[in-house]
Amino acid sequence: MAIFKPAHLSEKRSARRYEAIVIGGSAGSYDPIQIILSSLHQHFACPIMVVMHLNRNQDGTIANDLNKQCKIEVKENIERKHPAPGVVYFAPANYHLLIEKDKTLALSTAPPVNFSRPSIDELFETAAEAYGPNLMGILLSGANSDGCRGLKKIKDRGGFSIVQDPADAKINYMPKKSLELTQVDLVLPPKQIGFFLNKAIGVGKLLRKKV
Repeated sequence: MAIFKPAHLSEKRSARRYEAIVIGGSAGSYDPIQIILSSLHQHFACPIMVVMHLNRNQDGTIANDLNKQCKIEVKENIERKHPAPGVVYFAPANYHLLIEKDKTLALSTAPPVNFSRPSIDELFETAAEAYGPNLMGILLSGANSDGCRGLKKIKDRGGFSIVQDPADAKINYMPKKSLELTQVDLVLPPKQIGFFLNKAIGVGKLLRKKV
């Protein structure tokens, strides 16, 4: 299983203080998302926004199931406010999840992007504009190119980029396409992505406990 860490990745850069993490996946991404999120510490010191391509009639069951399996809170009820550390915001079916310039969350019913609503590119690109170099982006298994352009924008804006190891992905088109487009910082299987996040982000001492 390939693990890739480019020589240009400095300890200073990997230890940067990140304000947010965005995760995107399509076909075959549920298990990687579950593995990553369930591995995170209860007091994980960063908000996470997730877009997974869903059937438009999906009723929130996936987010509820993940919430039961994770130490941190996973929610689909998106309010127009700043995301809180240690909370995962899961894009609801048939809505784009966006980050406004003031770093508040927003939902949109604009037309699909890359045949997808929610679109990974919409989340990644708006988050890159809002957070710049203080953003971490993760792209997982999928059967189309949604998210590849967005991850490149994160990288171009100075953010940190991670792609699921294509050899580990159930559907490897999306990871492979992203690697063709962007010189990413890390290529890892999901378990090691979770381990890396705990190490890179750390634990917040004063965060609200999950109830």
